[in-house]
Amino acid sequence: MELLRIEQLTAGIEEKELLHGVSLIVGSGETHVLMGPNGAGKSTLGYTVMGSPEYQVTGGKIYFEGADITDEPADRRAKRGIFLSFQNPIEIPGLSLSDFLRNAMEQVTGQRIKLWDFKKQLRAAMDVLQMDAAYADRDLNVGFSGGEKKKAEILQLLMLKPKLAILDETDSGLDVDAVRTVSAGIAAYRAQCGGSLLIITHNTKILEALEVDRTHIIAEGRITAEGGAELIAEINRSGFEKYTEK
Repeated sequence: MELLRIEQLTAGIEEKELLHGVSLIVGSGETHVLMGPNGAGKSTLGYTVMGSPEYQVTGGKIYFEGADITDEPADRRAKRGIFLSFQNPIEIPGLSLSDFLRNAMEQVTGQRIKLWDFKKQLRAAMDVLQMDAAYADRDLNVGFSGGEKKKAEILQLLMLKPKLAILDETDSGLDVDAVRTVSAGIAAYRAQCGGSLLIITHNTKILEALEVDRTHIIAEGRITAEGGAELIAEINRSGFEKYTEK
């Protein structure tokens, strides 16, 4: 069943167009990978699908579960079940990771969550990511290492259980052990929730525990190639030059 449909999307920042007629379909329960050289438009696509006000859609449509969400704000899209992990998660002093997660869950579901039930879910999710329980009481991302911030992002994924998770360079800057732990968290999300994934990445190590349904190559704001998991292996061997429009 079709979950996300992007039709001839053009978008950018102020007067600068960054996406030029991008079309892409993600089915329910599928894992898609978006790859491309630096500055290709990968993150722009993720932020535009999430509804970031920084990016303006100037053409095309975005549909989620058949509904036109092109003009919807980000909070409405989150309530529909779309999640975006940030490449550089922000720090929020004065707000604990635990309080942030509980509030986010209540905002998305529209229901109060009993503290006992929340703590039980939180412990289980932190165990998957091998996170010290003390992190729950720390201010969100304040003083966290790069790896700890990325684990906190995947913790949100496990707690919020979205229908579609867009992971923007979640593996960026992580060492081998941290990539393995984050990969385990992503695999747990797929196993527990059956949600769809759109993974924006340079490091294919994070994909080893996942079955990739579709790979998309983006260059200069356009989708230049699509294929299965075999396309990832080809990129690893030969790079993006073949798929970069001159």
